[in-house]
Amino acid sequence: MIKVEKLSYRYPKNEQDTLKNISFEVRKGEIFGFLGPSGAGKSTLQNILTGTLLGYRGKASVLETSVKERSKDFYEKIGVDFEFPNFYGKFTAIENLHYFSSLYSNATLDPNPLLERMGLLQDADKQVNRFSKGMKARLGFIRCLLHDPDLLFLDEPTSGLDPANAMILKEMVRELQKSGKTIILTTHNMQDAEELCDRVAFIVDGEIRALDTPTDFRNSKQEKRIIYTFQNTRNLEEERTILLHALGSDTHFLNMAKSEKITRIHSVEQSLEDVFISLTGRRLQ
Repeated sequence: MIKVEKLSYRYPKNEQDTLKNISFEVRKGEIFGFLGPSGAGKSTLQNILTGTLLGYRGKASVLETSVKERSKDFYEKIGVDFEFPNFYGKFTAIENLHYFSSLYSNATLDPNPLLERMGLLQDADKQVNRFSKGMKARLGFIRCLLHDPDLLFLDEPTSGLDPANAMILKEMVRELQKSGKTIILTTHNMQDAEELCDRVAFIVDGEIRALDTPTDFRNSKQEKRIIYTFQNTRNLEEERTILLHALGSDTHFLNMAKSEKITRIHSVEQSLEDVFISLTGRRLQ
């Protein structure tokens, strides 16, 4: 669905490249994430892939077409959910959706089920300039689905959403993948990337520092640990940590288990953010 080779980009007034020699591929039906701090180049990369920022060096192919040679129907096949979506403020939500639907040559989806799913149906006739940031974010997500695109670009899709609406949106993203959609997720939200993505690219200072599955990232460069809590000789709870491979030979653990004095036990895994910090030296902020 996407193939990028040695892609670089420099804004006209900058002395250095914002993107530096980036290469990657995205397979059909995959949720592919770009995880990185603000200013890392994630939005610049998305703007290139969606054809809104040209003048790049290298190759960028989307839907088997060079972005520089895209035709009008390119935008019939992709949907973009912007982090800060623009709407006609004096239009109602439903008027905005009907207007944007009219821009496509093919038949579009009925917006009402989407509004209901995202908890906006009761606000369909409200002017968008009265919407909160979270409501606009949900409306922007709906808008990118109207023409039933094959490829979706989601830029910080849960930003500004409360946990309940973020959960609904992520459920819809999983359903879209099951229906055959390919999804590019651009985010600095580690939890979103970990929950949704099949593969994740760590991007820092315009470079891809690492690319792998969330599971393989979490399992890399760390020995698994076990934390167990037990009753000590004063009948107080005490906690110890031990490496998983040493669990079967640890005398203290075996004695506590045999005497049924262990009260809690659980494994400790590094998070995707832990791996990101380890590999890049940067935090996801």
